[in-house]
Amino acid sequence: MKKMLLIFSLSIAFLSQAGFAQQLVDGIAAVVGKEIVLRSEVQQYVQNYLVQNRIDANKNPKIVAQLKKRMLDFLIDQKLLLAKAEQDTIKVDDQMLDQQVEQRIQYMINQVGSEDKLEKVFGSPMKKIKKDTRKILKEQLLVEQVKASMRRSLKISRREVEDFYKTYKDSLPGLKETVDISHILKTVKPSKEAQQAALQKAEMLLKKLKEGADFAELAKKYSEDPGSKDRGGDLGMIKRGDFVPEFENAAFKLKDGEISGIVQTQFGYHIIQMIERRGERIHTRHILIRVAPTEQDVQRTIELLKSIRKRILNGEDFGKLALEYSDDENVAKDHGHLGQFEVDKLAIPQFKAVVEKLKPGEISQPFKTDFGYHIVRLNSYQPARRLNLKDDWQRIKEFALNKKMEEKYKKVMEDLKKTVPIEIHQPI
Repeated sequence: MKKMLLIFSLSIAFLSQAGFAQQLVDGIAAVVGKEIVLRSEVQQYVQNYLVQNRIDANKNPKIVAQLKKRMLDFLIDQKLLLAKAEQDTIKVDDQMLDQQVEQRIQYMINQVGSEDKLEKVFGSPMKKIKKDTRKILKEQLLVEQVKASMRRSLKISRREVEDFYKTYKDSLPGLKETVDISHILKTVKPSKEAQQAALQKAEMLLKKLKEGADFAELAKKYSEDPGSKDRGGDLGMIKRGDFVPEFENAAFKLKDGEISGIVQTQFGYHIIQMIERRGERIHTRHILIRVAPTEQDVQRTIELLKSIRKRILNGEDFGKLALEYSDDENVAKDHGHLGQFEVDKLAIPQFKAVVEKLKPGEISQPFKTDFGYHIVRLNSYQPARRLNLKDDWQRIKEFALNKKMEEKYKKVMEDLKKTVPIEIHQPI
């Protein structure tokens, strides 16, 4: 950033070509002390927001215009806080930063579907997207540390908390009705007969391919992967770690144009074709045949959960039975205890519908969600109520601290704006 400022300054001072100098000026949205806010930087933030929230820029020009204004204001404030971070010699851990960059890039790829699509959305190669994302996240982490440092320095007395409560008690959010719940999850495992039927179908398709059938046409007709079948099974460009190990181990062994044998994963049976390999990135397509459970498999799962429910009602320990039978990946840690939730925020609709009918200590009958079949126990229930100092001191203290932090942050920003010069260039 300092190098860019130097280039800008030298251009203005020494270049006689006014057009080139104007071109540099046009690339700048604002100057905050020693820091420059580039128009491209504002656009990067806007584009990140659009991708993460799946907003089509072409269909929402008003939203984009509002975002540009908001992001410019945000970046000006951020540059001010970066100046304070430099003043306070605050640093960022590079390893943590690298991890966050990878997570953010992967999240955006998942949102749009592939690396190629992400490059098209941003109009930049992945190398530049990663570089820009690293810069954004580094600045965000520095700003977060500045704010965290400000908060750590805050102290609040009992009298201040009490005064805060008297002033704001009518506007404080009340406690909504909450439940504490545990569950046992059973996924429906297909029988050997169902597995054999799926395998035979995959073998039939592999035979057709060996006889010269078109891979993309077979994928469109037979593949049971809804995300890729309409594209002829095309999965786009992927890297190691994007898919399950069994799939990747088979795919990375293929040569361009080569078709695999039948590959079994947790999703079913795959036939994979390598389209192109670029180092540790591969472009593949596949046909997926899922192993569909039968109605008998479903009924067997339901009956097992009913028998587990009966054993718990007869006095056996819920946690021990969850550890023995539950297919929830976290069961070894939580023994089936999901925790406390506001009823309105139960993310799975079926859970909400079932839990609302239970009384504390009761266990539901088996019910279905996208994850499988569950039984749920309502451990405890708290009705909605308003906050009070006796029962909710710590929560009210946090609200009071947040209010004090807002006031301190506002004061710091006002002081920074008095000492750090800000120049706003033409609108974005």
